[in-house]
Amino acid sequence: MNTAVADFPAPVQTYSILDAVRQIASKTLAPLVQSIDREGYYPGEVLRALGEAGVYRHQLAAPRGDNDYVAAILAMSEVSRVCMSTGFMTWCQDVCGLYIEQSGNSALIQRRLEDHAAGVTLGGTALSNPMKTFSGIETMQLKATPVAGGYRVSGTLPWVSNIGPGHYFGAIAQVEGNDASHQVMFLLDCDAPGVMLRRCPAFSGMEGTNTFSVRVDNLLVDDSSLIADPVAPYLKRIKGAFILLQTGMALGVVSAAIGSIKEVESRLGHVNRFLDDRPEQLAEQADELTQRILRLAANPFDGSQEHLIGVLQARADGSVLALRASQSALLHQGARGYLMTSAPQRRVREAHFVAIVTPALKHLRLELARLQGLSAA
Repeated sequence: MNTAVADFPAPVQTYSILDAVRQIASKTLAPLVQSIDREGYYPGEVLRALGEAGVYRHQLAAPRGDNDYVAAILAMSEVSRVCMSTGFMTWCQDVCGLYIEQSGNSALIQRRLEDHAAGVTLGGTALSNPMKTFSGIETMQLKATPVAGGYRVSGTLPWVSNIGPGHYFGAIAQVEGNDASHQVMFLLDCDAPGVMLRRCPAFSGMEGTNTFSVRVDNLLVDDSSLIADPVAPYLKRIKGAFILLQTGMALGVVSAAIGSIKEVESRLGHVNRFLDDRPEQLAEQADELTQRILRLAANPFDGSQEHLIGVLQARADGSVLALRASQSALLHQGARGYLMTSAPQRRVREAHFVAIVTPALKHLRLELARLQGLSAA
């Protein structure tokens, strides 16, 4: 990718944070990649180091008084170039901080935000099922019953990532009653009474992400843990920012795949020139996508339909480009790329995850069809 960070206006922190992330990714994360991918090792030390470097602060308004989504996305891309599972957990941490700050709940912010932004504590997000529910794909798995002082919540979420003992995550429950449009969002502590975690079966491309099935039984959610009540106006405000942050994963996978192609160009270029998706073509498309993403990142909370369409399209285009680039890298490297321990083989699986993590490629296209249909009307 030839895009220069200097092409985009951003605070000085953008440049220093990328240098710090590259150091962490190359020196601390890179030696762990095989253990993460093959053995399910959870790189908590890497996630905490990223927090110490300031990575999780850029999507927040406090304490600088302004957010910097350019820095947040590019930092996530640098992590994902080395290990997309860790890049995904960087997104989980980023978006959980977004939930807390945007809640406006002073008790929750004071209790959680500073340690979360510093990577002292770690958190995830359980919005896959709610987002699919709001699109008519699934039904809400958590149910909330109003009680004195808050809600009692029960249900099961099939998988939630970047969690474990001492962790927490943002969740949404359907409020029982006559109003089907009433949902509540809250921060769920994994150690709370009534919360049980169960390991998921082995995945092909997201091992090491501490992904659990979560059973919630009669959990009391009080006002100090509320993120939004009701949920709909809150989600409308953060939806674009939530999805836009994910693009850093795709950019990292694409960049790494192009690097893998170039690794073998001097030796195999004479025959690889007959393959589709050559490095120059992929780099040109990656640069165009990066420019588009970072223009959107300049105003992540733009509430217009046009902006949301742009975000959804960029996220979908990133999924497709990651799939193409990772497959091309494997084909360019040939048998070497088909080894189980090879980076191109792992990136094919990582790219599939980019395309299926909520909102999945098919979900994005569903939303785009609806919005563009409304626009045409």
